[in-house]
Amino acid sequence: MAESMDEVVTDSAYPVVEADDFARRFSMRSGKLMWLLGAGTSASAGIPTAWDMIWEFKQQLYVSQRRVAVNTVADLSNPAVRRQIQDFIAGQEPFPDPDSPEEYAVLFEAVYPSEADRRTYIDAKISGAKPSFGHVALATLMKAGHTKLVWTTNFDPLVADGCAKVFGGTGNLTTVALDAPDIGRETINGERWPAEIKLHGDFRSRRLKNTGDELRQQDATLRDLLVGTCTRSGLVVAGYSGRDESIMNTLEEALEHASPFPSGIFWLHRGEGNPLERVSSFLSAASEKGVDGGLVRVENFDESLRDLIRLIPDLDTTQLDEFASERSVFSAPPRISGKRGYLVIRLNALEVKSLPTICRRVECSIGGYKEVAEAVSAAGVDVLATRSAKGVLAFGSDSDVRAALANVSITAFDLHEIETRRLRYDSQERGLLKKAISRALAREHSLTIKHHRSVDSLKPADVTDERWAPLKRVVGSLSGSVPTQADLTWQEGVVVRLEWADDKLWLVFEPRTLLEGVTEENRAAATDFSRERSVRRYNRPLNELVSFWGDLLSAEGRELRALNVSTGVDASFTLGTTTAFSNRSRP
Repeated sequence: MAESMDEVVTDSAYPVVEADDFARRFSMRSGKLMWLLGAGTSASAGIPTAWDMIWEFKQQLYVSQRRVAVNTVADLSNPAVRRQIQDFIAGQEPFPDPDSPEEYAVLFEAVYPSEADRRTYIDAKISGAKPSFGHVALATLMKAGHTKLVWTTNFDPLVADGCAKVFGGTGNLTTVALDAPDIGRETINGERWPAEIKLHGDFRSRRLKNTGDELRQQDATLRDLLVGTCTRSGLVVAGYSGRDESIMNTLEEALEHASPFPSGIFWLHRGEGNPLERVSSFLSAASEKGVDGGLVRVENFDESLRDLIRLIPDLDTTQLDEFASERSVFSAPPRISGKRGYLVIRLNALEVKSLPTICRRVECSIGGYKEVAEAVSAAGVDVLATRSAKGVLAFGSDSDVRAALANVSITAFDLHEIETRRLRYDSQERGLLKKAISRALAREHSLTIKHHRSVDSLKPADVTDERWAPLKRVVGSLSGSVPTQADLTWQEGVVVRLEWADDKLWLVFEPRTLLEGVTEENRAAATDFSRERSVRRYNRPLNELVSFWGDLLSAEGRELRALNVSTGVDASFTLGTTTAFSNRSRP
């Protein structure tokens, strides 16, 4: 592991800076770092991200061209719904592949060819949005002179609104939009700080950049200004994916100068996935040129600003503290106490009482998660593994782990600490633990597993086993075929995932009817059948169902081992024997 002030160099060829390290560097570079904000910084304020809008565009194309009711594909959080929509979009021309840099612009123009309609859409999305903690914190830094210049691709007024709250008025911030790029030059040359420059337009402006042609043609004046400032200051990028060709061209052009980003380039990136290839290439090129910084993995914009604020001495946080006190605070429910009972809601979650604190870490030349999974499968070994910026993380015997990675140049083979803070969000470590606890449950209770990205589905390996008799008394038959759909089979089971709440890790379980053989043609029949199986499961029957699965999965508090290996690193867990409740109950 790198020392606190060194970048962690990964197989991706670009350096990775830990979030706490970035916070310390930021505190030492007062006023020397600009910001570039993307749509992700506005998400906590209620404004949809580019990802959200992409799926809304696809949904509208699907509904309007297929002439179906919107409620049939209303739940865009459902992977099955997204898959149904994407299958349709994939058959259309000339839409780009999912997650390609051009996807947002092409879809936006396809859904709303008129600039006026696009403006109306944007106006509706930002209407009523209020600055989040991150925006007010950024305004606090701007007032103190720790941040002088903010560039943004966003149309919303959240930075300005945050400044109005902190400064007590609207006159202190200079906002530059596409209408008047010359004002931007005057602002920067005259050092009229703080300033915000909108690269795609402003919601009050007559010019907005949304479509492919618009995004490729960045205003020459603003482009020159951005390049020039990047040769005099460092840059923090937050909530921006790198999809816009014009802006990436500008950043790459700045990198060609003799001494670009003298105070560093820090690209804040949410989650464990890799950034877009162009961003990766840019950070790699910056590193090769000797530019300080790299990719910084963060939880979100608000938490990142909270971390920065803590380390800035003598900062006036009066308005920020007042803002924080006005926000809704969600606290943990009170502990069980007293003799009087209260109305409660039973929750389908078991506390994870104990869990692994270490796993195996292997540094090697293998690619991403897909390549890791293929290597494990090809070796025919019983290993649970994932890929992170720090290397391959795994549970299993040492010989099996080495066998799986024998062909990818192992350079380090040691242990990796599973930090509690990384279990608070959907990190690679939490994903590995999810896979491990599912394996442990399957091993203990004779279940079969089907892994998905954020959940796993478990079902009885043999429904005639006597242990499933109590389940049969609650739900009736445990397996069968869907009527009129001979190739569509079903079986009672449970879906599990890991969630963080009340400063603990929980196993959340959902009793479900699991289906096999679902196709586009029979998807509607599958959905109707599942609904009919579950529609009467409420109150007493649902409580009995939750009781059955809760009692079974908890295994009376016994240790649950994923692999039961004697050498290497195994994953063992213990679960609480009582499900969570929403409020106090009788002790």
